[in-house]
Amino acid sequence: MALDPQVIPLLAQLEEAGFPDPREASLEDLRAAAVFPPPEVPTPVAAVEELAVPGPAGTIPVRFYRPEGPGPHPLVLFFHGGGWVVGDLDSHDETVRRLCAGSGAAFASVAYRLAPEAPFPAPLEDCYAAVAWAAENGGGLGIDATRLAVAGDSAGGNLAAALCLLARERGGPMIAHQVLAYPVTGADFDTGSYRDHGEGLFLTRTMMQWFWDQYVPDPADRADPLAAPLAGDARDLPPATILTAEYDPLRDEGAAYARHLQAAGVSVSYRDFPGMIHGFLGMTGVLGQAEAAQAWLCDRLREALAC
Repeated sequence: MALDPQVIPLLAQLEEAGFPDPREASLEDLRAAAVFPPPEVPTPVAAVEELAVPGPAGTIPVRFYRPEGPGPHPLVLFFHGGGWVVGDLDSHDETVRRLCAGSGAAFASVAYRLAPEAPFPAPLEDCYAAVAWAAENGGGLGIDATRLAVAGDSAGGNLAAALCLLARERGGPMIAHQVLAYPVTGADFDTGSYRDHGEGLFLTRTMMQWFWDQYVPDPADRADPLAAPLAGDARDLPPATILTAEYDPLRDEGAAYARHLQAAGVSVSYRDFPGMIHGFLGMTGVLGQAEAAQAWLCDRLREALAC
């Protein structure tokens, strides 16, 4: 399918606004450029609370979103995208609000440490600490700790997938479901989707190579399944919901991970959104398919977690 007609003016706007070349810009400028203005009226949820969770290198900021209705609620731990380098709780606030309100699950958005200051596996260890804390302390938040899920987009999808591997390796916590939006699952920059869509469509091959250099500086370490989940043993992992975008350089590795899980006997719901680009999930109000994708994820979460 051709690019969705709504994407074309969006790409023009992104081109006009410009995004610093990560190879030349300072980290401060790069992170500032990744901040998009919030909507004038954020999607309402029952309550939002700022938490500080113990982590391996100090406290981890976590933003907790409570849905309407009586608890205990299932909990989804959300890990934001941004190449492990940019992004924060605010960059994905509206997306998390919409998923919380639409699914009926509580959400906890995790501000893990960022590379290059904290390279692999530091961000993953922060995410694991947050999930372990939630499993042990969720009762005080009105959470049903037997219904924990993890979710993330792009690099956050990488962390969510890797976390499932790590939790299996360490014997818990038990994760009931994983939601991966156009996840990074490997460091192969020569897939068909990288060749076809690696330039001019928001996320580029050059950007992803640079992000990998910050997160896992030693290429030899990129064979570790906790960095590249596609290299891991997928047996006994949680059921998964995976979405990709047709015009995303990460499309093929997301689709490959869906097949990888299915081949190991893991239940997978997979959907590729035609005409879409990387990052579209958070572009509600601009891209109609963003709302459709969020609605699909909410349906999957309700089904998986009995919300």
